[in-house]
Amino acid sequence: MKIAVVGTGYVGLVTGTCFAETGNQVTCVDIDQRKVEKLSNGQITIYEPGLEKIFLRNLKEGRLHFTTSLAEGIKDAVIVFLALPTPPGEDGSADLKYILGVADDLGKLMTDYKVIVDKSTVPVGTADKVHAAIAKNFKGEFAVVSNPEFLREGVAVDDFMKPDRVVVGTTNEKAKQVMTELYAPFVRSGNPVIFMDERSAELTKYAANSFLAVKISFMNEIARLCERVGADVDMVRKGIGSDERIGKRFLFPGIGYGGSCFPKDVQALVKSSNEVNYNFEILDAVMKVNEEQKLFLMPKILQYFGGDLKGRRFALWGLAFKPNTDDIREAPALYMIDALTAAGASVSAFDPEAMPNVRQVVGDKIEFAEGQYDALKDADALIIATEWSEFRTPEFEKITTSLKQRVIFDGRNVFDAAQMRTLGFHYESVGRLAVTNK
Repeated sequence: MKIAVVGTGYVGLVTGTCFAETGNQVTCVDIDQRKVEKLSNGQITIYEPGLEKIFLRNLKEGRLHFTTSLAEGIKDAVIVFLALPTPPGEDGSADLKYILGVADDLGKLMTDYKVIVDKSTVPVGTADKVHAAIAKNFKGEFAVVSNPEFLREGVAVDDFMKPDRVVVGTTNEKAKQVMTELYAPFVRSGNPVIFMDERSAELTKYAANSFLAVKISFMNEIARLCERVGADVDMVRKGIGSDERIGKRFLFPGIGYGGSCFPKDVQALVKSSNEVNYNFEILDAVMKVNEEQKLFLMPKILQYFGGDLKGRRFALWGLAFKPNTDDIREAPALYMIDALTAAGASVSAFDPEAMPNVRQVVGDKIEFAEGQYDALKDADALIIATEWSEFRTPEFEKITTSLKQRVIFDGRNVFDAAQMRTLGFHYESVGRLAVTNK
């Protein structure tokens, strides 16, 4: 099948590469000439485990192509995926200017039947708007389908190739047949392709991400309560996670969620609800809790250092919003950096993948270390903001000899509190009693 993917960001590049992996001819379109040249020359532009290998294979086999020309990209395509940004506006609503702009262009370029697929996360009613934008200039037959992505950064290739489910929103029978054929190789094990109307599919994506954000924020509130009543959030998490009605995932407390999806999708769903005079009170609370949680460690740090951080130096492990990605959008580490430097402290940071992206944002506001232990030199304390695997079992002797004092503030509960006590650290985490060496 011949496919066009408009947009080569995170979703677009994963989508195009994975469809090429199952034998389709895929042309990815992007207005960024430099990016298209890099991709055409085999330089992958995002970090995602497992993606580069299949990207290079399909590029070599001639199944994956890149162009800046929308006309060229869609010329022979049966399906055109729109994987374009939907950034939040000042009022929290999803900005559809990129999607509707391309839809308008498609109407001027199309000459035959095509299935136009909204892959981006979009508000309810977007399929209707895309259809109207195309129909202004193209009077032939076409269909607009909602096919939201459910990719987790860090495991996106597995999520795409072996999906739990595929959601397809269409009331067009011809489009349904095309989408069934397209996704057949991905659901051979029996996982469902769930067909529904376009609006239900659009809402499904927002509902899924918002519900996960609720789980995370709920556990962060439980963690706060645990510290006040002397309970251990790890024990509470295990106790409730064993209930199959609740499940074990997304119950780990920390310093808030970030990334490209949860923050903007929760905000957009609240805005969409307001537009139809519905006050989504739970999600209002979720946003408030998450904003507060990003700076959860600051009162602990200030208290330990007597309320004055001027002249203090902190090592920061982790900058990405989660491990196995270089994505720093809404990363809690950025909020920590702002708070620490505003208080007069200096920061030396290390992240396996995200440092170039952070450098573009903060410049020389902080130092960037070559390795995780280099960041510790002459630091008054270590702060952990992202739970990369290499941080989980470090050489504690190196930490001890590099830090001025044995002090760790763990925003992801990476270490075992009992072990920290044995090693003589002052150790504070999220939802667990502090281990003090004072």
